[in-house]
Amino acid sequence: MTNRESSTPSHDAAIVVTGLGKEYHRQPPPTSLREDLARLVTPWRRRADAGGGSLWALRDVSFSVARGERVAVLGRNGAGKSTLLKILCRIVPPSTGEARLRGRTACLLEVGTGFHPELTGRENVFLAGAILGLSRRETAARFTAIVAFAEVAELIDTPVKRWSSGQYVRLGFSIAAHLDPDLLIVDEVLAVGDQFFRAKCLAVMQERFRGDRTLLFVSHDLDLVRAVCPRCLLIEGGTLVFDGPTEEAIARYTR
Repeated sequence: MTNRESSTPSHDAAIVVTGLGKEYHRQPPPTSLREDLARLVTPWRRRADAGGGSLWALRDVSFSVARGERVAVLGRNGAGKSTLLKILCRIVPPSTGEARLRGRTACLLEVGTGFHPELTGRENVFLAGAILGLSRRETAARFTAIVAFAEVAELIDTPVKRWSSGQYVRLGFSIAAHLDPDLLIVDEVLAVGDQFFRAKCLAVMQERFRGDRTLLFVSHDLDLVRAVCPRCLLIEGGTLVFDGPTEEAIARYTR
């Protein structure tokens, strides 16, 4: 495995991941009604310790990403990609190791993540701006461009719980792109969008995320990965097995 951690000084890194691991405790299925009822009153951790074992979704993962890099993460379903991103976005805590991120971070993971379903699209835009540390005036200055890019003007004052998954994704990506985060973390959600919108997203990622802006991108679309990211992390069975040029990673992944 090519390891770049030592080649990126910590003061110039947007992401530094060291010895990261995530363990999930498995629970054996109940064999009787009594066991099923007992689980309602038994602490989850004690039940897991009593049987069922555990599963390591990630184990001893270390890497760093310099500011301005565009890095893809590849791996089969269940390899640990989404778990890694959820730890980086502070959605779940790691079991071992640590992940340090520098700068304002925007995360676009599962459809609807970061949105309050009872709020309108307009209210969610300003909520996202506040979370990223922007003033209301700064968000307002970008509001028209956000709505135009997402093509949701007719829905912007409707609660987002009534929106389709594609409309969710369009607004979510537009917010992340136009509120100028230092680091954007994107999971497979772009697959929900149509081909035309994915082309728009590709242009934005190529144009905006360079210089001091950093992109970490998970996708099964190999053509999109090639077009956006010159570097790629390959994860197999929760372990980082390759870190290097995208073409080499794709060749190993498809093999």
